[in-house]
Amino acid sequence: MSDNNNLIITVTRNEAEYTFYLEGRLDTLTSPDLEDKIEEIFDDATKLVFDLGKLDYISSAGLRVLIGVAQEMEDEGEMVIRNLTPPVQEIFDITGFSEAFEFE
Repeated sequence: MSDNNNLIITVTRNEAEYTFYLEGRLDTLTSPDLEDKIEEIFDDATKLVFDLGKLDYISSAGLRVLIGVAQEMEDEGEMVIRNLTPPVQEIFDITGFSEAFEFE
C-alpha cells in the first residue's frame, strides 16, 4: 500500500497498447514520475490506457499530465481512462474534465 507521497506505476504492454495502473496519489510531487514513464514508451504506443482503480487522489498537476497526453495522442492513436475511484471521479466531475476524456 502506498503512503500519501507515493505513486506506484505499473505498466503492461499488449503490442502497441500500454496500460498504466496507478496506485496512490497523482499530484505535484508524483506527476513527473508518470511523465517520465510515458515518455519512455510514447513513440511505440498507439493506445494508452490509464487504469485509476487504485488512485486515491489526483491534483491539477495530475490532470495536466493526462490532458497533455490526450492532446499528444490525438494524432498518434487513442487514450482512454478506466476504473475511476469515487474520490477521483468527483475531481473529474468538479473540474469538468469528465467531458474531456474517453472512458471505458
